[in-house]
Amino acid sequence: YPRRSWFIKTTAFKDAMLANNAKINWLPDHIRDGRFGNFLESNVDWALSRERYWGTPLPIWVCDKTGEKEAIGSYEELLAQDDVQGTDVWDAAKKANPELPDDLRVHKPYIDSVTYKSKHAEGARMRRVTEVIDCWYDSGAMPFAQWGYRGEDGAKEAAAKFDEQFPADFISEALDQTRGWFYSQLAISTMLFGEGSGERGAGLGEAANQESSSPEPRAPSPFPHPFKNCIVLGLMLGEDGQKMSKSKRNYREPGEIFDKYGADALRWYFFANQPPWTGIRYSEQAIKDSVPEFLLRLWNCYSFFVIYANIDGFDPAEKLGRELGAGGSGLGNVGQLTPDVLATAADFRPYQDRRPLDQWIISELNRALRDVTASMDAYDNFGACQRIIEYVDGLSNWYVRRARDRFWAEDKRDPDKLDAYWTLYECLVTTAKMVAPFVPFLAETMWQNLVADVFGERTPESVHLCDYPAADEAAIDDVLIERMSLGREIASLGRAARMAAKLKVRQPLAKVEIVLADDTHRAWLESIEESIRDELNVKQVEYTTHGEQYITYQVLPSFKRLGPRVGKHLPALKQALAASDGAKLLADMSAAGKIALTIGGEAIELDGEDIEVRLQAKPGWQATQGKNCVLVLNVELTGDLILEGIAKDIVRVIQEQRKAQDLEYTKRISVRIATASEEVFEAIKAHNSFIQRETLSRVPPIVVNTDKTPMDAIEATIADQTVWVCVNPED
Repeated sequence: YPRRSWFIKTTAFKDAMLANNAKINWLPDHIRDGRFGNFLESNVDWALSRERYWGTPLPIWVCDKTGEKEAIGSYEELLAQDDVQGTDVWDAAKKANPELPDDLRVHKPYIDSVTYKSKHAEGARMRRVTEVIDCWYDSGAMPFAQWGYRGEDGAKEAAAKFDEQFPADFISEALDQTRGWFYSQLAISTMLFGEGSGERGAGLGEAANQESSSPEPRAPSPFPHPFKNCIVLGLMLGEDGQKMSKSKRNYREPGEIFDKYGADALRWYFFANQPPWTGIRYSEQAIKDSVPEFLLRLWNCYSFFVIYANIDGFDPAEKLGRELGAGGSGLGNVGQLTPDVLATAADFRPYQDRRPLDQWIISELNRALRDVTASMDAYDNFGACQRIIEYVDGLSNWYVRRARDRFWAEDKRDPDKLDAYWTLYECLVTTAKMVAPFVPFLAETMWQNLVADVFGERTPESVHLCDYPAADEAAIDDVLIERMSLGREIASLGRAARMAAKLKVRQPLAKVEIVLADDTHRAWLESIEESIRDELNVKQVEYTTHGEQYITYQVLPSFKRLGPRVGKHLPALKQALAASDGAKLLADMSAAGKIALTIGGEAIELDGEDIEVRLQAKPGWQATQGKNCVLVLNVELTGDLILEGIAKDIVRVIQEQRKAQDLEYTKRISVRIATASEEVFEAIKAHNSFIQRETLSRVPPIVVNTDKTPMDAIEATIADQTVWVCVNPED
């Protein structure tokens, strides 16, 4: 039904609100000029009053004879009026129930009884209107009302609090608040403190400065206000695609997810699955998938360190000196584990004196810290999470994997072994602090075991009491990062080539040719050739910038895209592409993003979607192409290579048995192997010392050439042959 209402004339402030909004950083930014900006452009006056009982009473009193109206600014101002009556209603209620909070005296029903003498007509009384205020006005008044601005606690104190806290650095709510809380805050703030706001027209901060205790008045704050940044969240949808609803029950209880996957898994799913302003469709499978992608990967790095640190007795506190008290001998807060602190440790070498692999991961750690901090400062938690995932992937799938043999070295005082320990320790402790805002429980578990339980009172008792780590810009080596990125690309291409050729990673191969886009990092790659050979499991590595003898390029047109465009010229175009130099076409496409051909007298321009370039290796080779190189793998197997591959498969089976029996990592074993396969038999005999070394066998494996199943043996298939393996711990 149409009703009479009180309005705020917000249309008079439209230009000021638009100017204020233009300075706010909206995430996503299209909200500013789109959904929210369009709403401001079509602004109408704000219907302020509601005919309800609960709500803030509209503080307007009307003369019961003339209809003249007065707005009262506070309860004290009301009591200061002439011949105030009706306050006894509140007094009686308070006496009957002393527990009533005093704030209720300005609410219904008590405030409705308060009247005062009208100055507009003889014998008239001023009586409050019956309406209450729209509750969205209350929400929009929050930025200043929460401090009691110019309220009962005293204008000076309230103004000082307000001056310190206003405007907010950021606020966040869901998309549906663009016409609710977001608008009510901006509208009220603009009308009260913005340009053209009457007696406060000088701008934000003037009212606070009038009675501020500050020695020098602060200049009026510029736009934006009342918030500088606004993160607009997308809506959470159930697995059925509908908005989550209690009535529909289209969601799982959070407690069930906590119990099954952990609170950190759910938090990480929300943080890292997609930008927060994108509507998210709840998926339990996606939560499950996020565990191995990041949480389990980080936990495995931590677990690896803990296992071998315990085996070797690596004790950071002992090496830093247990006798040092908190702050003693310049140690400071060891919980921060800065390079200066670590440099005081025994057996500690600066990262610059360690292997390039150690220097690289320290560089990556600090680069990740820099990027994550920049993303978080920009209120981009999704970008921060993607950077953390990238860093942890490098830590797990490259650093720990490439450094694993160093932790296995028998000499506990080996400087290279200790370098690996200190490098991984620093990475894990700093990572715990870096990820603490995202996965607080995992971070705290790592902190307690790696730091708090080790150093005791010399460290903060919780990772959440530490300063957020700052990047050491001097430790970021961009050239080394670029080089190692090329090395990782080569390893990835090698795995892809093996997969395409259906060859196991454990199968040694004779040779790999790496065709580099340029020779910039060739010398560095050659300096780490042993690592590359080990990573690719090949006997020989060679480099070239000309791979014509190994690979060819076949260029095909996209008939679906080009048919309507070139019509009758399509057969000729196909023929011209087939006859062209595929490598040159690909290079031109990479450089310019397009190529130009003349077909039937007509110039035809082609982009990357118009053609398909297929890489083909010569017989006996398998090729894969990356951003910076092409890898060509010799996939021809000799008898010796096959036997070595079988031996590595035997090692895998034995290690799986060690794990199944839950044997300690340092436990020596004896091995008995039975097989009727001459090939497997020969492989074990030829490589028994390798098998013994890799599996911690005290003596070479005992091999029996038989087709009978030995006692206590497990059956395995190796090289398509049945093998029985029996593993026993040595006393």
